Amino acid sequence: MPSVPLFTVLFLYSTALIGTLMASEIPAERGRSRILDDTPLEKDGSHQGLKVNFYETACPNAEDLVAQEMKQIQAEDATLMPSLIRLHFHDCFVRGCDASILLDSGSGIEEKHATPSLILRGFGTIERLKGVLENACPKVVSCADIIALAAREAVFLSQGPRYDVETGRRDGSISIANETYTNLPPVNGNISNIIGVSAKKNLTKKDVAVLSGAHSIGVSHCSSFSYRLYNYTGTDVTDPSLNPTYAEKLKQQCSPTDSSTIVPMDPDNPLTFGLNYYKSVLNKEGMFNSDEALLHNKATRAYVAEQASAMSSQQFMNDFAESMVNMGRVDVLTGSSGMIRSVCGAYY
Repeated sequence: MPSVPLFTVLFLYSTALIGTLMASEIPAERGRSRILDDTPLEKDGSHQGLKVNFYETACPNAEDLVAQEMKQIQAEDATLMPSLIRLHFHDCFVRGCDASILLDSGSGIEEKHATPSLILRGFGTIERLKGVLENACPKVVSCADIIALAAREAVFLSQGPRYDVETGRRDGSISIANETYTNLPPVNGNISNIIGVSAKKNLTKKDVAVLSGAHSIGVSHCSSFSYRLYNYTGTDVTDPSLNPTYAEKLKQQCSPTDSSTIVPMDPDNPLTFGLNYYKSVLNKEGMFNSDEALLHNKATRAYVAEQASAMSSQQFMNDFAESMVNMGRVDVLTGSSGMIRSVCGAYY
């Protein structure tokens, strides 16, 4: 199934060391890179209703149940892991992390049916997890929290960090397809576009560089990047920013009209988190325009260079955990706002 870049319709229009890192092992200064981040953005305060172990009393086994089911899901189809991370990104960037990406009335008007969402997978997986939790604790755990927990387990099962997930989100009841076009980073946008859209979600330049590292796992349809090979800027030429050798390898796999072939983002380790992504980007072998765009901002380029030369992936793992928490706080509904759906795709 397709993936397009994480930050061009990321985490759209989507090694290997890898020590896994338990959240309890992350030091107090978790995620502090040598690269100084930009000035922190003012938060909207909506995430103050979130906390780790929110369901400790109402559904004490909730996170364990998700983790157990996710192990089985990975065993059945490991390619769903990057898809579930991407689903979390899409959910949070449009109307906040409220599970509005899952709503489906059958009329085709919701986010799920917008063009940028058509590459998404994992809707059935979230409903499967919801069913497990409804059996244990009816009408307690929100679909928004299930998406966040599933993404955490997907990261961990791909040999990334297992971080603490703040929970307590509630589900929204509005989903509008057209809002995906104004809230997701623009397709083929430059680094200023990407940073600008992310800043509106209180995500920093460092978050952009870190979360783009999710492109170390997953695959993409040729149609998501073939314009860079054959018709860059509509001029029938190859994107000059692509490493020529890498471009030729991609051309061998993708013809100009190929819309069905899938290509791994990291051909050596397509299902394993690691630092190869940053080495590839620095070597001008990033598959997507959004990958190459990281080299055109001082802060994001510095992070790419730092991780490309790192002796260990631990710093990236720490940073990725922190940035996922930051993204999980975007415009959340908490307290008496929103609702707890019984079926994630339904308006009840």
